[in-house]
This record gives sequence, structure tokens and C-alpha cells, in this order.
Amino acid sequence: MGSGQVTSSVPSGSSEFHGKHVTVAGLGVSGVPAARALHERGAVVTVVNDGDDARAREQAAELQALGVTVRLGDGDTLPEGTELIVTAPGWKPDKPLFLAAGKAGVPIWGDVELAWRLRGPDAAPWLAVTGTNGKTTTVRMLASILKAAGLRTAAVGNIGVSLLDAVLGEERYDVLAVELSSYQLHWAPSLRAYSGAVLNLAPDHLDWHGSMEAYAADKGRIYEGNKVACVYNVADSLTEDLVREADVEEGCRAVGFTLGTPGPSQLGVVEGLLIDRAFVEMRHKNAQELAEVCDVNPPVPHNIANALAAAALARSFGVPATAVRDGLRAFRPDPHRIEHVADLDGVAYVDDSKATNTHAAEASLAAYESIVWIAGGLAKGAVFDELVAKSAKRLRAAVLMGADRELIREALARHAPEVPVVDLDRTDTGAMLQAVTEAKRLARSGDTVLLAPACASMDMFTNYNQRGDAFAAAVRELGA
Repeated sequence: MGSGQVTSSVPSGSSEFHGKHVTVAGLGVSGVPAARALHERGAVVTVVNDGDDARAREQAAELQALGVTVRLGDGDTLPEGTELIVTAPGWKPDKPLFLAAGKAGVPIWGDVELAWRLRGPDAAPWLAVTGTNGKTTTVRMLASILKAAGLRTAAVGNIGVSLLDAVLGEERYDVLAVELSSYQLHWAPSLRAYSGAVLNLAPDHLDWHGSMEAYAADKGRIYEGNKVACVYNVADSLTEDLVREADVEEGCRAVGFTLGTPGPSQLGVVEGLLIDRAFVEMRHKNAQELAEVCDVNPPVPHNIANALAAAALARSFGVPATAVRDGLRAFRPDPHRIEHVADLDGVAYVDDSKATNTHAAEASLAAYESIVWIAGGLAKGAVFDELVAKSAKRLRAAVLMGADRELIREALARHAPEVPVVDLDRTDTGAMLQAVTEAKRLARSGDTVLLAPACASMDMFTNYNQRGDAFAAAVRELGA
């Protein structure tokens, strides 16, 4: 971990943008607030957007009424005179618009960078979280803990609440719990969090980043300039490597979390208790009980890790141990994340539709002893050999559906040939009822029927929420 002194960017007010020609790339959750904020500060704003659908036209009309220029169906051409681009996080770095900006020497910011620069002089510090999986759950746990400590806070960022809205709104916060994707971090060069955490790293979005190294480097940006703590996963050495490479403020510490017994400067688990050996006096000898494992909902291994990461960030901000316990007890997970749907004939039915990649599915499968696994969908370039090899001993059977189910079937044949497989040759939404029916037939009392697809949902469903809802509806229909 570097020791160079890094100071936060000076917040920029209206004067920085007055008369400046700014192109906002993309409408949607981030683009519309960015265009509004820049226009209000006197910028000459042009919005470019790839799509030209009804929603885009509606958003365009709202901005045009303010005097903002909007170009729909043309997101690749750099508007003449552009001095700055503010982009939606998902737009890829190799997009022609950005290549043209690079040649012209035009800087590119994301909405997170803009929010960071626009925050006021007394702005709330950011406790920031990234990782391949578990970000949303951890940030929501963190917000619950901070609220239990009596702090004014909100869960913002990639979680769905615009950081711009949080930074520029009338409500004043003591601290913000911020979820950041690798896309957002890529476009946020001057972000400096109070404390940051990388929960885990596994291959994901490599088509966007170009390589695992580039993906990891963008995740690691969350540590740059941290003030108090860089929180990493002891079980994932890549996260610790990123801490070592980070240039942070003097005095900032590396703090690990582990499902095992914690060493000094770590949080971990001892005899069913969450223990802090990082934010206590004389941490080489002392420890602080924070909560019981049963206070975590649900108390499955990867979710306990999420809770420890959230606790570490909260403790770095001075939150007392009782608030960690109370916040975890008050926390309720979002739908489709290890969500227990029902018990039928001694079999548990669990919806983890949010497990859209192999890393998330591996964590989900590791939480149960005997599983009838429902999987499949869009693989997004993933391979499944490691996932199946690690999980084979837990599988009673597998039911596969979706466009890329053959990839999972082949991995099962190689690494778990004794596991019965039902291959549903269909990609319509009605396939879910058949999948659950087959799973019910294969399951025995004490088993878990687990929807952990390890794939994206868009081949059959609008999103993972609709897929999870279809699973729950099928379970209820079979139980009626």
C-alpha cells in the first residue's frame, strides 16, 4: 500500500462549467440528472443517445424543454466543440465517440466523477463498495448499520439511487454508503473514498474491460486515496494485491475480513460470533464482539462475508459494536438473493436468480448440502468447469434450461457424470414451471431446490427479477 499523500479534488461549482460545451453520453438513470446538473451550472449541454425509443424520446423532450440539445440514434459522433464528455457507466471505452474524444484530447468523466466534483465543501464522506458479487447486499447492510448508529445516510450509486441526486439534493447526510461498479470506477479518476472495499474478484464483464487485468485495475481504483481503511477479502488474494498497489492517505490501513479466526487488523468469525480485531485498542491482544452469525440474514457463508465487509467499513467510520448488531438484525435482503420461497414435502425452494455469473452461483451452491440445481440462460462467455467441479459433491440433480444450457451440461458430463441431468429444450418463459416440476420430482426430503442460474436471464426473461418471480410462482403453483 503506497504512502503518498493524496488529497481530494476541490469541489467545482458553477464557474467551472459556465459556458463549457459538455456532451452527455446516454440518457437513463445517470444521463438525465447529469444533463440537468450541468445545464443548471451554465454549461452548453448536448446529449447523445444510441437509442430512439419511446422512453428516450420522452426523456429527450423533458431536457429539450430546458434548452438542452438532444441527438437520438447517434451515440457515436463527437459533437463539434465538445470540451468534456460525461458518460453513462455502461458505454464501452472503445466506442467511436470515445476514440474520437481521445484523438481530440477531450476528457471523459462518468456520472460518479461528476458527482464527486460537484459535492459541496461540507459533503458527506463516502464509504465505497465494489466487487464481482455481493455489492448491493453489502451496501444495504452498511446503510442499515449506519442508520442503527443514528447517522443520516443512504445507499446510493450503482444500487439505483443516483449519486448526483444524493450529492445535489436538499437532504444533508453524515455519510453515504456507495455501491460502485467497475464501469463507474473506470470513469472516476479523482474519486477518493473515506474507506473502500473490494469484496471479491472473478472474471466478469471482460468483453467491456478487455482483460481480467484491466477489470481488476478498475475495481482497484476504489482504494485510491482512501483515508482510513482499505477493506479486502482474506480469502481472495487478488483483493489484497489491489490494496498493496493503491496510493492512499498517510495512516490508512489494510483491513481484512475472513470467515475464519481473525488476526490483528482483521474481522472474522469465532464460535458463531462476528469479531473485530481491527478497530480496537491493542488489536494484537484484544478483540470486540460485534454480532452473532445468526444476526445475519440469511446466515450463509458468502452473506456472512458481506456482513463482515459492511461492519469493517462502518467501524472505520467510528460506529459502535452495538450498531453493527442492530443494523444486521434490521437488515432484510432484496428479493432474488438467496430468498427462501417455500418448503414443500421437506424440500426447501430457494430463489437466487441474482446469481447471474459463475462466481455468484458458486457461493450460492456452497451454502447448501444437497441440491437440485436449476441453471442456465445466457453464459456471457463464461465457462462452467470450475463451478461444477467445486460443487459436484453437493448436487443431487440438475435441471437445465436457456440458450447456453449445453455449456453447463457438458461441464456436468466432464466433472459430475453421476449427477442426473434434465435438459429442457426450450427458452420460453413457461419453461420455469416445467423446470420446477422436474426439480420437485428429483428432490428428496432435506434437499434444497436452488435456482442459481450462473447465467444472465435475457434469453427468456426481461431480467433476473422476472426470472425469480417465475420460479416463485411455479413453486406456489406446485404447492397449492
